[in-house]
Amino acid sequence: MNVAIVGCGLIGQKRARALAGCRLVVCADVNGEHAEQLARQFPDCVGVADWRRAVERPDVDVVVVATPHNSLAGITLASVSGGKHVLVEKPAARHVDELPLVMAAAAKSGARVRVGFNHRYHRAFRKARQITDQGELGELMLVRARYGHGGRIGYEKEWRAQRELSGGGELIDQGVHLIDLAQWFLGTFTTVEGAAHTYFWNMPVDDNVFLHLQTSQRRTAFLHASCTEWKNLFSFEIYGKRGKLHIEGLGGSYGVERLAHYRMLPAMGPPETTIWEYPMEDDSWAVEFAEFVEDIRMGREPAVGLNDARSALAVVEEVYRKSGYDHHA
Repeated sequence: MNVAIVGCGLIGQKRARALAGCRLVVCADVNGEHAEQLARQFPDCVGVADWRRAVERPDVDVVVVATPHNSLAGITLASVSGGKHVLVEKPAARHVDELPLVMAAAAKSGARVRVGFNHRYHRAFRKARQITDQGELGELMLVRARYGHGGRIGYEKEWRAQRELSGGGELIDQGVHLIDLAQWFLGTFTTVEGAAHTYFWNMPVDDNVFLHLQTSQRRTAFLHASCTEWKNLFSFEIYGKRGKLHIEGLGGSYGVERLAHYRMLPAMGPPETTIWEYPMEDDSWAVEFAEFVEDIRMGREPAVGLNDARSALAVVEEVYRKSGYDHHA
């Protein structure tokens, strides 16, 4: 299949290197030079400044949308309306109300849409899902997770700090990953409590968010996302009645990816412990895209779709509402 990438920043570049055997034929970016620089790395690929020239090409089968949040839904809508399959980066939109038109257009054209929650495809999470699906933790009870970075000079002037472009701050950036992962293990959250606040950065969006979420079965997630972490951190703990999983690190500046499985013994006390480490290069992007290719070939709904994005964004919007942020400003 032939692929178009819209948005040639860091994520677009990662996607271009992980296309599971598909062929990149066109790159688009509002900065035409960025598009051309990426295109030059691939045979017979061209760079354009107007994304419409990419998604309207008749030889394009799949569009990857890796732009700032304000463009995600619109470009996805145009792509699926033209019958193109789409991998759109999380959170897929700024607001829940940007998604219904996209969902209706995809249903009408038969195009498949996968939302790029790539954290589900890290090696540690693939292993964690296998362990939980095999019932080794018993009935799941709760998740506790933290995710954060320290920003950088000028962070408050980047697009993520501009509400009209991003839709919010740390909650919709890294926090939405935690929400998606927690729902993946625990189920849809029906009770949403939380607080988003701006402590440090001089920007109109949040730099920290604290969430207390519950499913209808009272499974609970305690989540904290921060861009005042200073030392990059990722920690995700899954508690069951017979054991616990703890995922730490995502590679790179977040440290070596690591999964610990703590099995409760019949006499309780110190658990039996197994640890896996994954110091190799992150392959989540390639594994995720390969699964999307299989979705398309088999005509099946992607495991991570627009319904998942809508569910996560509903949590985001409720927390912003309760925190006094005008999410639609």
